[in-house]
Amino acid sequence: MSDKEFGGMRSSTRALDPITDIPYLAPGSDDLSLPKATVQKIINEVLASPSVSGSSNAFSSSTDSAPGKSAMSFAKDTRDLLIECCVEFITMLSSEANDIAEKEAKKTIACEHITKALEDLGFESYVPELLKVAEGFKSSQQTRERKQTKIEQSGLSNEELIRQQEELFKSAGEKYNAMASPGAD
Repeated sequence: MSDKEFGGMRSSTRALDPITDIPYLAPGSDDLSLPKATVQKIINEVLASPSVSGSSNAFSSSTDSAPGKSAMSFAKDTRDLLIECCVEFITMLSSEANDIAEKEAKKTIACEHITKALEDLGFESYVPELLKVAEGFKSSQQTRERKQTKIEQSGLSNEELIRQQEELFKSAGEKYNAMASPGAD
């Protein structure tokens, strides 16, 4: 890496501090972030949902609020701080997973590398949920792949499929034109 990538401030004799030396992690930087609207949606869902134990959520307010709606609010600067923490967590986790993959001479970070990284970083309690989500994702990908092969299973050539599509477009256009001008006949 060149000094230009770090604003010319990097000294070759000292270690790189990921918080102060890398510009994309600087507070307020939008270069590496999470979508604010998506994070806000997740926050709203957490604030509105009861906790798993059935007692009131740590973020929810009194019982006089409407069901599914929390009277507790989340300040924008707090949301931005949460986003920065999430970015830091993702950076730390991906860096650890990358180190694990490199030690195994792998070029691709796999689920087991993330699992091991979580354990190494002290987040063992996250592993069961990660494995559950990974299995659901794998299942949805297999379903998606099967749907993509239906075209291949049709036994029709690309030219035949294109011809059928053009006929459908033509038919739809004729129906639309007939509906748009009913008195033109």
